[in-house]
Amino acid sequence: MNSIHLRQAVSALRRGGVIAYPTEAVWGLGADPWNQRACMRLLDLKRREWQKGLIVVAADAAQLEPFIDVPSKTVWKRAAVTWPGPNTWVFPCSARTPEWISGDQDSVAVRVSAHDTVRALCLAFGGALVSTSANPASRPPARSATQVRLYFRDALDALLPGTLGGMDKPTSIRDAMTGHILRR
Repeated sequence: MNSIHLRQAVSALRRGGVIAYPTEAVWGLGADPWNQRACMRLLDLKRREWQKGLIVVAADAAQLEPFIDVPSKTVWKRAAVTWPGPNTWVFPCSARTPEWISGDQDSVAVRVSAHDTVRALCLAFGGALVSTSANPASRPPARSATQVRLYFRDALDALLPGTLGGMDKPTSIRDAMTGHILRR
């Protein structure tokens, strides 16, 4: 990965920008989850309602701690044994989780990624990021940088080049409390 592109992406995030980057299966849009203006701009670009909530992605479990409430070791272990990897888990949200992240739920979807670009981005930024598919509502998720550019033109603050992680479809989403699959 080009360190210049990584520095540009991190700089854009710190300024409250919205960026695009490759993930496990599709291109993602990202923003600082603590920056309401950035997250609302991201949602506006996607034409998505804030009430649905957003996924938070991290390089390690410690970056997710501010967002989740872990009710038991069993619940934690259910998710932790699948990380890093393409597994998104829904946990009860912590009292600190911004409502623009959890939406109108009392839970938050989180993932510790195994994708090198995502991990490098979170480490360089120094924390977790919002990660949602790079597409306007009702359109297929972008599977190339070209498709991201076609969808969003000049509306993004940075595009971090790289390759997808080889999955055919977005990560599964499971309920950490029960283990039930919410999205295959």
